[in-house]
Amino acid sequence: MQNQGEWQELGGGSRRRVLSYNDAVMLVEVNFDAGASGADHSHPHTQISYVLEGEFTYHIEGETRRLNKGDSILVPGDKVHGCTCLKAGTLLDVFSPMREDFIR
Repeated sequence: MQNQGEWQELGGGSRRRVLSYNDAVMLVEVNFDAGASGADHSHPHTQISYVLEGEFTYHIEGETRRLNKGDSILVPGDKVHGCTCLKAGTLLDVFSPMREDFIR
């Protein structure tokens, strides 16, 4: 288990920090500048994203949804997804199981 790790710069106006995790679940805070994108990608983990601040468009398997403060979205494992930040903001991402690649 870990509590509030260091911020990691991801480039292109985004950064993340792992807040807490165990083998089953991980909570990650991701901060975006306006116009920054989370490139389309996939992973085997189920993901829930919650918009803490800002506005985003979220793309999952070719479908786009606009998310505002207080909205959330579930991304099933292995689905291609990404986001674009329309108004500077922060996402809270929950992954199950935890993302080992985030702690290496």
